[in-house]
Amino acid sequence: MANKIFKNLDEQIDILKYKGLVFKDEMRAKDILLRENYFFISGYRHFFMDPTKGKNFLPGTTFNELYAVFCFDRHLRNIMFKNILIVENNIKSIISYQLSKKYGFKDKDYLVPSNFTNDTLKVRQVTDVLNKMKRQIRVNGHKHSATLHYISKYGYVPMWILVKVLSFGIIAELYTILKTEDKKAIAEFYDLKVEEMEIYLSLLANFRNLCAHEDILFDHRTNRKIPDNYIHYQLGIEKYEDDYIFGKNDLFALVIIMKRMLTDDEFKMMINEVNYEIQVLDGIIEVVPLDTILDKIGFPQNWSEIAYIR
Repeated sequence: MANKIFKNLDEQIDILKYKGLVFKDEMRAKDILLRENYFFISGYRHFFMDPTKGKNFLPGTTFNELYAVFCFDRHLRNIMFKNILIVENNIKSIISYQLSKKYGFKDKDYLVPSNFTNDTLKVRQVTDVLNKMKRQIRVNGHKHSATLHYISKYGYVPMWILVKVLSFGIIAELYTILKTEDKKAIAEFYDLKVEEMEIYLSLLANFRNLCAHEDILFDHRTNRKIPDNYIHYQLGIEKYEDDYIFGKNDLFALVIIMKRMLTDDEFKMMINEVNYEIQVLDGIIEVVPLDTILDKIGFPQNWSEIAYIR
């Protein structure tokens, strides 16, 4: 296999031109390629590939259209990321409240194995998660201002402070090792079942990491799927082999999770922002229908009606 070699900006543009991409302003294109990286922008080219000509672009495809999809995905990431952070803060607060109320607010009290599931298949996981939490106290104890304050003044770190330095991944794991009654109490706040909450937290952690690292979002698919629910049914999402084709492990699945975990006002604002970005993109792209873009994201055509479902 031939090694990839460095290409300067002119060579990068020549490659794209050879594949049929149209440039209306090469100087602007060079500036964008330098700032944004040829590799990441070209990662969106599959939208515009001509199925009859292999690696060539559809006739008339412009660099502006390619860049518009890149920007669209970035704006979606920003919208989703800030809302995931809201959910993250909420769930951390709810979990810390539940555990502090029941087991005490000092780390020597709430970080006790007997406070968690006694499932013999999860003994190692309980130990592992608790060790991760204790490690965060050691690592952040004298670095993070909040933990430093409590350790210095009181000699312990309350749960509502510890959660601030725990990753969403650890929080998702923590939920899976809670006692059943604690899981239910937390899930009921969102009117969710325990199984739903476990999967939702896992997917949220996955999407959060993707957004934080500026990876491609719109066609991301997670390994786990969210359970069927009333939103799939009320939107009339099409099925294939008895499984909904949208809203299971795609970006629309994340939207469904947000519907159930954000407040109504927060969710409606998020939907308005996403809809705005879709309309902006639709106004720039001419060679690819909007339906094709929505399909790639995992959005049904009536996706925005989710804002009005009760």
